[in-house]
Amino acid sequence: MKFLKNIFSRISIMVIMIILEFILLISLVFWFGVKVSWIENIFRVVGLFIVVSIINNSRHLSADMLWILAILIVPVSGTALYLFLGADLLLSKTFQNIKKSTKDAEKYYIQNPEVLEEMKVIAKDESGQFKYISEYSGYPFYKNTGFTYYPVGDDSFEPMINDLKNAKEFIFLEYFIIEEGFMWNSILDILEEKAKLGLDVRVMYDDMGSMVTLSATYAQKLEEKGIKCIPFNKINPVIGIIMNHRDHRKIMVIDGKVAYTGGINLADEYINKKVRFGHWKDNACRVIGEAVWSYTVMFLTNWNAISDKKDSDYSIFWRSPLTGSPDGYISSYGDTPLDNETTGQDVYISILNQARNYCYIFTPYLIIDTEMENALVLAAKRGVDVRIITPGIPDKKIVWHITRSYYRNLIKDGVKIYEYTPGFMHSKVFLCDDKIGTVGTINLDYRSLYLHFENGTYLYNSKELEKIKIDFEKTIEVSKRIHLEDVRISPIKSMFLGFAKLFAPLL
Repeated sequence: MKFLKNIFSRISIMVIMIILEFILLISLVFWFGVKVSWIENIFRVVGLFIVVSIINNSRHLSADMLWILAILIVPVSGTALYLFLGADLLLSKTFQNIKKSTKDAEKYYIQNPEVLEEMKVIAKDESGQFKYISEYSGYPFYKNTGFTYYPVGDDSFEPMINDLKNAKEFIFLEYFIIEEGFMWNSILDILEEKAKLGLDVRVMYDDMGSMVTLSATYAQKLEEKGIKCIPFNKINPVIGIIMNHRDHRKIMVIDGKVAYTGGINLADEYINKKVRFGHWKDNACRVIGEAVWSYTVMFLTNWNAISDKKDSDYSIFWRSPLTGSPDGYISSYGDTPLDNETTGQDVYISILNQARNYCYIFTPYLIIDTEMENALVLAAKRGVDVRIITPGIPDKKIVWHITRSYYRNLIKDGVKIYEYTPGFMHSKVFLCDDKIGTVGTINLDYRSLYLHFENGTYLYNSKELEKIKIDFEKTIEVSKRIHLEDVRISPIKSMFLGFAKLFAPLL
């Protein structure tokens, strides 16, 4: 029975349908090419123009290399597939809705000019970074009046539950993965109770991220409990490039006054209630103060893009924020694959470029393009102490081997790399010179940097940065430093991994 269930599972059916559709598309192209010979020549010429266009216009050429090779090696089928998927992106209702919703939301991100000017005076060296995040990415900076960093997901669970129990008006949840178990069921009990009391309770999960953890009808089950629920970018078996853009964000907003984010999803391994790959090293953070508003708007933007029932005025969800003592500055920022900014990567590279003493990094994956690799190497060559901690126990073997294939060049040029020996490292953190840090959902891989919807929390001059530094130092103590002799591999394996890197955007 289990064997049959696996065969007829939702993901298996989807994969089979996509393969059949792909075969049909390529077969039709070749059939027309045989029947009408000049069509093949047209595809070859068009393919050449596409390759030139990609080279001239790509902002991340390493990620587009797969398309270039596909078109050059198999010009007819490669060009046909590129055109088919490109047309799908332009015609996709989901794509158009997201673009419209994102544009409509811009008016709600309002930068207080006095705060930005104050920051520029205090931190002249970092003012360019502040300008980029605020003016070009569009996410305001606020005076930080409440940020708490939790070194592991376990630590965040109790305060999260307490805040949910104290909710009075609305609860918004946006997560990549939700899985039934102790963590989610504990939260769901509260959500169900609050919905019965008349609170506006909404849950949005990524349909692909939760494909193997939730049934296809799970959203309907929550609706029956009075909880508004939608799967983001719902999976269908038709080939479409929009399906490659997933909602990897982790956002919980409570009454517009408290927000939680970080690396943790709503499943038991993220709080170590279930052991899959040793100890799960993740983090979460709690935000209060004005910066919660940006997370409220982020949630409503994606919700409005997918839901049939839209909110015409986000300002009805603005609440006078909880405030504590001033503690530096904060920006809750997002990243979308459907605009002209690569905000997640740009923030990381800017931190590396302005580092003077050290830059510490937590990341579960290290699958990077030449731009990010050069930024890491150049920082190390300038004398910056660049340290990266990756997992000691992998969650995906092939991804782990590709991650390790980047070690050699980085180590040769002075970057220090460690592997977290107790288990899997899932945190996504940058910390620089005791004054800059960012905590969020953005991995150092192609998917997070170019394809997914992501979010992060940028801190400047916060006392909580010291807690992040202590966390890093303690993690180093239980991690193994990797040396060149640890990453020697055979020429055959090296060639295999080099080939596998071409498919990194699909992993």
